[in-house]
Amino acid sequence: MANIKGRLRDYSGSEILTIEAIKIFKEINNYEELYTSYTLLGLLQEDIKEYDKALIYYNKSLEYFSKVEDKEKYYLASYNNIGNVYRKKGFYKKAIEAYNKDLRKKNIPLHRATLIDNKCLARLFIGDTIDIKKDFYKALFIRDSLKNKSGILTSNINISDYYKYIKDTINAIKYAQVANKLARELKNGDNYLTTLNQLANLDTENAKKYLDRYIEFNDSLVSAERRTQNKFTRIEFETDEYIAETERLNQQRIWIIVTSIGGILILSLLYFLRVQKVRNEKLRLEAEQQKANEEVYILTLQQQAKLEEERVNERNRISAELHDGILGKLFGTRVNLGFLAMGMQPDTQEKHQAFLDELQDIEKEIRDVSHKLSDNFDDASVNFTNIIEQLLKDKSVIGRFEYQFNFDKNIVWKSINEVTKANLYRIIQEALQNIIKHAKAKNVILDLSINKKELIISLQDDGVGFNTEKKKKGIGIKNINSRVAKIGSRLEIQSKENQGTTLTIKTPLQITDGK
Repeated sequence: MANIKGRLRDYSGSEILTIEAIKIFKEINNYEELYTSYTLLGLLQEDIKEYDKALIYYNKSLEYFSKVEDKEKYYLASYNNIGNVYRKKGFYKKAIEAYNKDLRKKNIPLHRATLIDNKCLARLFIGDTIDIKKDFYKALFIRDSLKNKSGILTSNINISDYYKYIKDTINAIKYAQVANKLARELKNGDNYLTTLNQLANLDTENAKKYLDRYIEFNDSLVSAERRTQNKFTRIEFETDEYIAETERLNQQRIWIIVTSIGGILILSLLYFLRVQKVRNEKLRLEAEQQKANEEVYILTLQQQAKLEEERVNERNRISAELHDGILGKLFGTRVNLGFLAMGMQPDTQEKHQAFLDELQDIEKEIRDVSHKLSDNFDDASVNFTNIIEQLLKDKSVIGRFEYQFNFDKNIVWKSINEVTKANLYRIIQEALQNIIKHAKAKNVILDLSINKKELIISLQDDGVGFNTEKKKKGIGIKNINSRVAKIGSRLEIQSKENQGTTLTIKTPLQITDGK
């Protein structure tokens, strides 16, 4: 049960059951299972990033392994686990020492490949790349020869990181794509998310596509895990019910009424506690998911800012090339042609002058284009407004509505922190989703404006509307209210049946001097 709950990320439930199992194993001196149990406790602590506790449990597992009589039946994974913890803590030399302790022993080929691969990863972080490529491929060869697909997947992820480190982007993308495909085949959710993150960082052209896929899959993965956890909880509850019912029926008849009342009270209390536990777990998961989503959207904004900066630089370069290079050459050519006109016949001179005039017009057009290209603009503003406009465009296709986007060019987006912008993006996204689901709107208008020290967002649709006093608030409005409260904003909703809806968010801004 502890293993199952650990796979479902019910870490506290798994830890409690493992500790209960350890008490029993200690009573019967089962050192093999004590080694396994303490290893599981270490893995649980490692998953929740409690690395110091994980090291304590892994060292405890080594103590019990030393007492195992038939050591040939087990392969020792504790040194590899200890090395992984040190690597995650950033103590790479200690990690390498732990891997070497195991590598000096005789190991089964698959475990040896794991040790080699993990050691290479630790060496990569400290810049020790001597023969590291050969060792990465050695681990991959062993895993491939054993047809161990999960190991092959891990090797491809790590080799991609190696090529990224040596700035060989083409090979880094190649191995990340192989790992991504293999993760889908194996239905390995964690590694699939890892490969999407790798590709988003490596393939700048398709970064948004990979980030969108990351967010979508992560949401679905959390939902699937939650459903499985709920099913497991329901089975436990039903089992408890069955046991309680069996015990009740075995009591003497004289106690039937008393036992029934007591059982109902107890079951009601258990049910209340269970519901409360599930509710608290749901709130915690939602908070963690919201935090993860905000981090992803902040990364999206930063990536878009980089792309926009490169676009501005390229426009300025083309402008300079047109103005200083091509325009100068055209002017020189026109002047030289002007001198040729002196020895021509009158009718030829007239045609010659017409060509010179046309050249001068071309120069003027190139100069105008150069000036337009060199006109600079606030790339941060274009960056965020472009993201919002792209969101509107995508949702308009899904919702089959026309949209109008107005924004105040005086808004200085650089003065607004990334967390606020990420939350504003999600608020607009949620509101648009509500329009698609419920409003049946044909036209949507989004306005971004600034009034004194407030950023005002107004989203208006011509849909079916609703009675704000009678309409029960759904999960969409609750999510919007939660995000509005988080960034200290105010939300106003104006709506009437068959007259559309207007949603207004007013966000106070902390404007620094000169902004």
